[in-house]
Amino acid sequence: MTLRQLSHDLLSGAIEIDAAHPMQPLFTVDEVATGAHFVSSFANITAFTTDDGLVLVDTGSFLLADKTRRVLRSATAMYAHTAVWTHGHVDHCFGVEHYEHESGRHVRVIAHDAVSRRFERYRLTHGYNAAINQRQFQTDAQFPSEFREPDETYTATRPLDVGGRKFELVHALGETDDHTWVFSDGVLCTGDLFIWASPNCGNPQKVQRFPREWAAALRAMDHRGAEVLCPGHGVPIWGAAAVHRALDETASYLEALVDQVVTLLNRGTRLDEILHTVRPDPALSKRPYLAPVYDEPEFVVRNLYRLYAGWWDGNPAHLKPPTEAALARELADLAGGAAKLAERARQTADPRLACELIELAALAAPDDEAIRAARTAIYEARAKTERSLMARGIYTSAARPR
Repeated sequence: MTLRQLSHDLLSGAIEIDAAHPMQPLFTVDEVATGAHFVSSFANITAFTTDDGLVLVDTGSFLLADKTRRVLRSATAMYAHTAVWTHGHVDHCFGVEHYEHESGRHVRVIAHDAVSRRFERYRLTHGYNAAINQRQFQTDAQFPSEFREPDETYTATRPLDVGGRKFELVHALGETDDHTWVFSDGVLCTGDLFIWASPNCGNPQKVQRFPREWAAALRAMDHRGAEVLCPGHGVPIWGAAAVHRALDETASYLEALVDQVVTLLNRGTRLDEILHTVRPDPALSKRPYLAPVYDEPEFVVRNLYRLYAGWWDGNPAHLKPPTEAALARELADLAGGAAKLAERARQTADPRLACELIELAALAAPDDEAIRAARTAIYEARAKTERSLMARGIYTSAARPR
């Protein structure tokens, strides 16, 4: 099946997005517009032909960049001249050296000026990023510690002319603080501002993300009237009407979450109530490009609270709490022992309550093998019911013996 046919079938509902998960690389290449080739990988790259060579939008992941380059080579033998990174996530900005090696010449890399600050943070917190990469993707792949720096950076916007082809580079806050979207002759490269999933702006293990500004970026991209949308993950979208609908509805989806959270914040509402009150638009949630298969709206709500209200959740007991283990032992004593908490965790039909209770039991009696086994079983069951990759990864990791 071609990328165009898959895109059509997803938009029409002939194929469910879970059966064509946007994080699953297809390793195929398609000429999506005249002089523009799109390679499906993790993450995607788009290559534009110019009189001076290829302009690449993203260059691939630290694991799959060279395989992605070889797929591109099945469509064009033109050497790379310039690479634009949409942001500094490690699935988007690796592999430049492969293009330099094959041509024997330097490839100019352009990115937002916050990309270098990201790389510095990655070096500073390498151990943490290695751990969350393992949990999120259930992989033993080692998170990189060395990064190719951009040759040129920009702050707000950057016009680019390579070999007679013009590009517009625009900075946006969204999934990251260093994001760039690219527009050229009717082709829009969104990076991870569009990924065929509920926007990844609530990731529970990552730094601050910016839903309101993300929606504004989607609106700005929509105003360009693109004929083809090339996403950071998932397949392209063809046709101005389809592109407009995807961008407009994704912006509306985010704006509704922002409006609800801000309204409740302004009333002095605690995080707990906000989490259990705010809901995404049910009609939009049915769209194939807004399903919570990667991130999910509950996490976006948490991120919005952190952005606008700080880390305290409004419960005074949580301002300076006891250790979790001390609280667990006290509650276990009140319940008649940690085994009682574990038994109740196994019995309840509410998976959220089951996880809370089994964590308390495990903290109160960390050496109890029966409680450990119950904890593993509860988290294994929870992981199987979760649709988003984020939640599934965390619960799967929790199920492993400590």
